[in-house]
Amino acid sequence: MSANRYLFALLLLALAACSESEHFAGQEPAAPMALAAAPRAAAPSVELPSFVNLVRQEGQAVVNISSVQTIRDGTSDFPALPDDDPFYEFFRRFMPPSGPRQFQAQSLGSGFIISPDGYILTNAHVVDNTDEVTVRLTNKREFKAKVIGADTRTDVALIKISAEGLPVVPIGDPARLEVGEWVAAIGAPFGFENSVTAGIVSAKGRALPDGSFVPFIQTDVALNPGNSGGPLFNMRGEVVGVNSQIYSRTGGFMGLSFAIPIDVAMDVVKQLRGSGKVRRGRIGVQVQEMSADLAASFGLKDVTGALVGMVEKNGPAEKAGIRPGDVILSFDGRPVPTSSDLARMVAESRPGSTVALRYWRKGQVASVNAKVEELLPERGSSSAGASVPEAEAVQSNAAGLQLSDLSAEQRARLKTTDGVLVRGATGPALRAGIQTGDIILALNQQPVHSAAALEKQLENVAGQTVALLVRRGPATVYVPLRMR
Repeated sequence: MSANRYLFALLLLALAACSESEHFAGQEPAAPMALAAAPRAAAPSVELPSFVNLVRQEGQAVVNISSVQTIRDGTSDFPALPDDDPFYEFFRRFMPPSGPRQFQAQSLGSGFIISPDGYILTNAHVVDNTDEVTVRLTNKREFKAKVIGADTRTDVALIKISAEGLPVVPIGDPARLEVGEWVAAIGAPFGFENSVTAGIVSAKGRALPDGSFVPFIQTDVALNPGNSGGPLFNMRGEVVGVNSQIYSRTGGFMGLSFAIPIDVAMDVVKQLRGSGKVRRGRIGVQVQEMSADLAASFGLKDVTGALVGMVEKNGPAEKAGIRPGDVILSFDGRPVPTSSDLARMVAESRPGSTVALRYWRKGQVASVNAKVEELLPERGSSSAGASVPEAEAVQSNAAGLQLSDLSAEQRARLKTTDGVLVRGATGPALRAGIQTGDIILALNQQPVHSAAALEKQLENVAGQTVALLVRRGPATVYVPLRMR
């Protein structure tokens, strides 16, 4: 036996003896010495969702849309100079005006097929006021499309191509969509056809300033110019929204994208397909969001409902008895959580129908019936603000307001017998958002007749939060003011 084998045998005997002695001493046998540390248990793996099957099954129903619009520019190469300008004759002789110019602008968007006979849903801003619309399918076939109708208030449009047997997308239920759920978009950002992006639902029922009739689905799905009008899918391969717009300070994606719920879009499609236009209801009120400060000033326990800031003269709401300062709590039996919810409910109601309005007024809850009228197309409106006069102002130290009475001419132009003009705002009034040129019509639902009267009213509410009814341009809103 070699020396190495001899030493190895002695080592094994020694180990065996140690193990046996420990066993007889009432101890558990020690584990053999490991030559390397045992590997740690692997952490449970997190499997991210796969969108392969979704894209494979539903991607063929997504289309790319290009539209062409002819823009006429009224300018010419001839500079605008007066007849007596020394260069007028020079330009007239050697650079005659070429007349108005026109050029074509092309825009790109997306859409998806909702019926085998060629009806396609997209955004209104993709195809509205265009001269020519072209649809390109995933198999590279191209069709000229006819615009059936476009609704700018919801940014939904319906177009039609002459084709049969087309693949269609399944329509889902946005009500089942959960915040945090995975979603995917297919579209053509910057013209890159059939691009797929994914993310999660960030919020539901989001109200945007330019979309009061749409409870937007907010996601962090990457959208860019060209994605507009494309579908937003859930993980079951169902369309739950129409990608419409992004919030951005750069023009590109910044993590905030918004989609029109598919049930809202399909309701618009139904009307466009039937008549080419959308009919909406109106009751003749201007409402605003209820805040905690406003609720406290009115004595409301819950921050809910739609606060009425202005009631249209001889409109449905006024005829029913609704007044400024009322808080509408329910519409036709449905609770009104926010003012944007009321706007959508009224818009969805059928013109000519009668609805029940449940409202709160000075601590009392009552109900009235109002007949819904049709909302007419938007028209341009001029400002109804007041210019600041040169007369001496009354200083209100309690609220930081500089006030003056309205002149007879201003009252006639504004069609009001009450109100005072704000000439300046500092302190609490400035923090509340009061602006120069605002007309303060009421304080805590009590009409304001003069600047001196308002100053006395403010002195009586020191340390409280009050509600000022303010007219600013064509709008009338309540502003909560925290007094010192």
